[in-house]
Amino acid sequence: MKIAVTYEDGMVFQHFGHTEQFKVYEVTDGAVTAAEVIGTNGSGHETLASFLKGLGVDVLICGGIGDGAHDALSEQGVELCAGAAGDADKAVSAYLRGDLVDTGVNCDHHHDENHACGGDDGAACGGCSGGCHGCHGGPRIEGKNVGKTCRTHYRGTFNDGTQFDSSYDRGEPLEFVCGAGMMIPGFDAAVANMDVGQTLQVHLTAAEAYGEADPNAIFSVEIAELPGAEEVAVGERVYLQDTYGRQVPVRVTARDEKTITFDANHEMAGKELNFQIELVEILG
Repeated sequence: MKIAVTYEDGMVFQHFGHTEQFKVYEVTDGAVTAAEVIGTNGSGHETLASFLKGLGVDVLICGGIGDGAHDALSEQGVELCAGAAGDADKAVSAYLRGDLVDTGVNCDHHHDENHACGGDDGAACGGCSGGCHGCHGGPRIEGKNVGKTCRTHYRGTFNDGTQFDSSYDRGEPLEFVCGAGMMIPGFDAAVANMDVGQTLQVHLTAAEAYGEADPNAIFSVEIAELPGAEEVAVGERVYLQDTYGRQVPVRVTARDEKTITFDANHEMAGKELNFQIELVEILG
């Protein structure tokens, strides 16, 4: 499997059609085994999809992308994960963990040849003055911390007060790129405008957290077709491998002599969550 990332100075470049480089990652059994930076030779929207296909790329991770480029990639059989920002290597790691959220088409207006993207954080559109929100950066949230690497302590509880997770207990802040799809939407949105040293209490609906449970994510497989399934019991959490070699966590919900049923919904799907969030540091 090969993953390509629009690339500039170690970061996810924010305009697919103007990227001058891709960083291409070789992935085996869900882990990166090699990577190289490849120039695009001035290719534009119309030819980049074919260029990627010629490299044998299976998945493209990028920031902003429009309808035409999206359709061209689809025709070439290249899977798209748009809306990424920040460190390219971390974006690939998040994708392989299943944590990177695809925003789909996020650039819906014409860019003239003089329009240039800039900004110190790599996620802002330096050529616009208020009229280009979200066209390149991919992240659907806005805020001074979007695109920056943030370190936060947090404590998560259910509505009845039961704690389900805490970085304080582990003694190590959580590090992530704000707005890059590495965190659940409500957590990202809360951090987007925080100041270092500030602590917030936030309540998230299921849609703002891990989403509603999807009945289509529950499926059954013939035990004979799945080596090792004979030893798996109801209630266990195991990993299956998808067609791209990614490890997908699932829970066993039922089984009989011939079939086993899995639920690929996140264990927090459908639940409201509460967080105490402390912004410890912004790395840039």
